[in-house]
Amino acid sequence: MKKTKTALPYYTEINDFLASIPWPGRTTNPDFYCLRLKPLDQEVKVYRPPFKRSFYFFALFFNSGKIEVNYGDQTIHDPDSYLVFHSPNLVYSFAHNNNLEGYVIYFKPECFSFFKPDFHQQFPLFDVLHTNLFKFDHATFKQLTQHFEAVFNAYERSAKAQHIEARIQLLGLLYHLEDFALEKKKEIPRATTQQTLLRKFIQLIDNHYINKRTVQEYADMLSVTANYLSQSVKSVSGKNALTFIAERLAAEARSLIQYTDFEVAEIAYQLNFSDPANFGKFFKKHVGLPPSEFRKQYK
Repeated sequence: MKKTKTALPYYTEINDFLASIPWPGRTTNPDFYCLRLKPLDQEVKVYRPPFKRSFYFFALFFNSGKIEVNYGDQTIHDPDSYLVFHSPNLVYSFAHNNNLEGYVIYFKPECFSFFKPDFHQQFPLFDVLHTNLFKFDHATFKQLTQHFEAVFNAYERSAKAQHIEARIQLLGLLYHLEDFALEKKKEIPRATTQQTLLRKFIQLIDNHYINKRTVQEYADMLSVTANYLSQSVKSVSGKNALTFIAERLAAEARSLIQYTDFEVAEIAYQLNFSDPANFGKFFKKHVGLPPSEFRKQYK
C-alpha cells in the first residue's frame, strides 16, 4: 500500500512555530514577538526540516563559532555578522549550533494594520521570492545593535497586549535598514540579463524544489522558454539547469538524513518522491552513498 506523502509543515501562529523549534519562550501578543538569541550552555546542533510560515521573520546575528549559511545559490562559511529578511510563505530550513547570538523578530502583517501603505510594497527587503541576506563585520553589527535595542527595549517595557511603541520603533528600524541595504547593494557589480535570470531561477528553486522538478516549470514562472533558460544558465554558470534543481534537493536530503531521526522512507515522501527506492537511487547518484550508509558515516 502506498504511503501518503508528508505535508510540508505550515505555521500560522508564532507560538506554534516556537514550540516546534522547540523554544521555551512564548509571545502574549499573537502578532508580534521579539527574541534575544543568546549562546546555549551546551554544544547543540539544531536542524529544522523544510517548513513554511504565514508571518514575517528578520534577524541580526553575530556568530562566535563555526557555521554554514545557505540561501539561494549562496553559501557563506563562518560569517562574523549578518542580517536576514524572510517573507511569509517561503520554504525555509536552517541548521546552526549554539554560537549564534543577536536579535530575532517575528510579526504578522496585522501588526501594522494602522500603517496605510501596503507593507510589502513599502519594504522590498522582504522579497516574496527569496531570502535577503547581508553579511558584514562586527563593527557594523555593533552599529546596528543600537537600532535593534530601541525596538527591544520598547517591546519589553510596553503593554504586553499591544506593544504599540515597539511596533512604531520597528517601523523606524525597517526604514533605517532599507537605507542600509541600498548602500550595501551599491557595492555589488551590475548583473547582466542572463546573470539576473540565473539568480531568479535559483531563488525560485529555493522556494519550489520540493514540488517542481522540471526546467519547463521554472521557465513558465520566469516567462521564458525552457530552451532559453537552459542556455542562459549554462552560459553563466557552466552547469545545466537540471543540475541546480537536483543539487538543491540533494542538499536538503543530506540535511534530513544527517540531522534527524526520520526513517529514509519518511524522508522520501517528505521530499515528494514517489517511493523510497526512487529516492535511494537519486541520493546515491548525487551524494555518492546510499542514504543508510550516509547516515552511518555522518550521523
